[in-house]
Amino acid sequence: MNRSIVAIVRYEKPFISVRKAVELSSGLDRLPSKAKVFIKPNIVFWTKEAPFPKWGVITTSRVVEDMVVLLKERGIDDITIGEGTVLRHPKDRETSEHAFEILGYGVLKKRYGVRCISVHERPFEKVDLGQGVALDFNTDMLRSDFLVDIPVLKTHVQTVVSLGIKNLKGVLNIRSRQKCHSAHPEMDLNYMVARLPNVLPPCFVILDGIYTNELGPGFDGNIRRSNILVASSDILSADMVGARLLGYKSSEVPHLAHVARDCERPTDLSDVEVVGEKIETMESFHEYSFPYTEDESLPVFMERKGIQGLSYRKYDLTICTYCSSLTRVILMGIAKAWNGAPWDDVEVLTGKVMQATPGKKKTILIGKCICRANKNNPDIREAVPVKGCPPSMRQVVEAFHRSGIPVDPSIFENKDRTAGLYIKKYEGKPEFDESFFRII
Repeated sequence: MNRSIVAIVRYEKPFISVRKAVELSSGLDRLPSKAKVFIKPNIVFWTKEAPFPKWGVITTSRVVEDMVVLLKERGIDDITIGEGTVLRHPKDRETSEHAFEILGYGVLKKRYGVRCISVHERPFEKVDLGQGVALDFNTDMLRSDFLVDIPVLKTHVQTVVSLGIKNLKGVLNIRSRQKCHSAHPEMDLNYMVARLPNVLPPCFVILDGIYTNELGPGFDGNIRRSNILVASSDILSADMVGARLLGYKSSEVPHLAHVARDCERPTDLSDVEVVGEKIETMESFHEYSFPYTEDESLPVFMERKGIQGLSYRKYDLTICTYCSSLTRVILMGIAKAWNGAPWDDVEVLTGKVMQATPGKKKTILIGKCICRANKNNPDIREAVPVKGCPPSMRQVVEAFHRSGIPVDPSIFENKDRTAGLYIKKYEGKPEFDESFFRII
C-alpha cells in the first residue's frame, strides 16, 4: 500500500523549521521546473481601524516568506500570493491592499518579484466539481502549475477544523461562498467544502501552527502558542493529521469524512506515514463549538449574565460568513444593553432554515435568506425583518430598538474597532509576538 507522507515539525527557528518540514515531507518533489506557483495563505479577517489578534487567525508572514525563499531556491520566478479576505463591501480594494502591506507582502514583491492579488479583483471560472456542485474559482489558482496551501492550524465553529481543504474556500467568489452554505439537507457546507480539492493542480500543504486557535476561525477564539508545522503533498492526509493534533479523529470532521469516502481512503491514518514528531506528543484538544444552553436558545455567557426574555438561537451550517460576522457584534451589543429587566419575549433567527418558535412576541430575522424562509410563517406574531445580503448595521440597530432591546449604535458603527478590544487579552505575554507578521 502506498502511504502518504505527513511531516510534523516543532517550530524552533525561522526558515530552518520550514525547510525541515518541506524536506521531511518531500513536499516539493512534484514541483515542475519553471512552474507558475500560487500561494494561498489564510487572511480570514482584516481591519484598518485597530490592531487585533492575528495569532492563530492569519497565516504568519514568517512562514509565507520562508516558503517563497524555498521556491526561489528551486528556480521558481513566477509566484503569486492570492487571497479573498472577507469584505463587507465587494468593491473595497483598500482593505486587502492594507492587509498585504502590513503583512509585508510588498517587501516580498520588491525582494523576490512576488505578485500579490485579491481574488475579488480577478476573473473567476465556473467549475463542475461533480455530484451536483458547480462553483466559481479564481482563475489564477486554477491555471497555476503548482499550489502552496498555507492555512492556520485552527478549529472552526461550523466545520470543526479549518485547514488545507477549508482554506480553499477563499479562492471562490462571494456568490459561490454563499452557495456553500446550502440549505439542502444533504448538500450542506461540509458536503460543499469536501468538493473543493477536486480541481487542484499539484499541491503542497503546510499547516501553520506556530499559533493555533480554539473556537476559531476568528480573533474571538482562544489562541495558543503551539509551535507546530504540518506538511504534506497530500491535502487530505495533512488535514487528517492536523485534525488529530487539534484533538479530532477524521471521522469526527464531516468534510474530511466526505473526502475520504470519495477517495476510498480510511479515516484512521492507516494509509499515512507520519514522520518527524509524533502526534501523541504534539496533540492538544481545541474546542470548536461555542457553548449554548441545552436547548440551544442562548449563548451560555448570556445565560450566566442573567439575560431573560430573549432567545438567540445557535448558528447552524447555513449561515454564511457575511452574516455570521455580524454575530459577535450583535451579541456584544445585546450584552451591553442588558440592565436586568427581562425583554419582551424576543427571538432572533439567522441562516437559511430556522423556523420561528410559536408564541414569541417578536421575531427578528437577520438577513434576506432567513426573511425568505419565514415569509409566510403563521407562528410569527410580529416579524422584524432585517433584509440585505449582508444586512446593514443601521438596519440591525433599528430592528433591535424596535424590539425593545436598546443596543448601542456606536458598537455597530465602529464594529471593526471592536476587534481591537480582543488584543488586550494578549498584552504582556511575550509568546504572542507581532514580529511573526512582519517581513523586514
